[in-house]
Amino acid sequence: MELKGKVALITGAAAGIGLAYSEELLKQGAKVSLCDIDSEIGESVSDELGAKYGRKNVLFCQCDVTDYPQYEEAFAMTMKVFNRLDIVINNAGVMNDRFWELEVDVNLNGVIRGTLLAYRFMGKDRGGAGGTIVNTGATAFTRPQVSTPIYTATNYAVVGLTRAYGDQYHVSLTGVRTLVLCPGLTDTGLVKDIRKQLMSSEYEAAWQRDNGSCKMQSAEHVGRALVEVLGKAQSGSVWMVENGQPAREWRG
Repeated sequence: MELKGKVALITGAAAGIGLAYSEELLKQGAKVSLCDIDSEIGESVSDELGAKYGRKNVLFCQCDVTDYPQYEEAFAMTMKVFNRLDIVINNAGVMNDRFWELEVDVNLNGVIRGTLLAYRFMGKDRGGAGGTIVNTGATAFTRPQVSTPIYTATNYAVVGLTRAYGDQYHVSLTGVRTLVLCPGLTDTGLVKDIRKQLMSSEYEAAWQRDNGSCKMQSAEHVGRALVEVLGKAQSGSVWMVENGQPAREWRG
């Protein structure tokens, strides 16, 4: 997939994996709409990336993925500024089973909202030119994390959503391919204070067992994997990137 000149809308783009996605796409000559709930950090990151890659190539939109009207406005603003939309990356996510309702609303409902908006703005059946949706999941869907059951459930759901929408039926109807990229343990702010993110402090031993054999990887490594996957992934495919290794397709 030729990325030069393409326009990507990315949620959770001001830090971590979302920021890595943004910078890698800009390096490839794409234009990026950075969408994030944190406007202060988002504006700062947008200024930095704009200075580095060209201000005309970077847009910041404050966006809470649990707020449909605000999310819709981010799509509309992206289209207004760039006059096209080719890639939507539903990346915003949280891991905190203690606040499980918010976790589900961001990790699952936010991806559903973003997917439906992507079809609305890019679907050929809606007057668009087609495009690509990339959902960010986690490897927890292949190895259920005993320590984070609800977080695990959201990842199972995102993979199921992606595989269903990725079917050729939807591709033929809309011209949009849908895929999911699932990073393993990655050095980001997603895990800030694990003691406070688990449903019970008694789950800490289970967390260590869940992740004991995992090698921490950088967000930049995941960003590079995105570019690779965009170039070759079939619609409906599930890709894993973990332990600092190249992305591989999961065929389970």
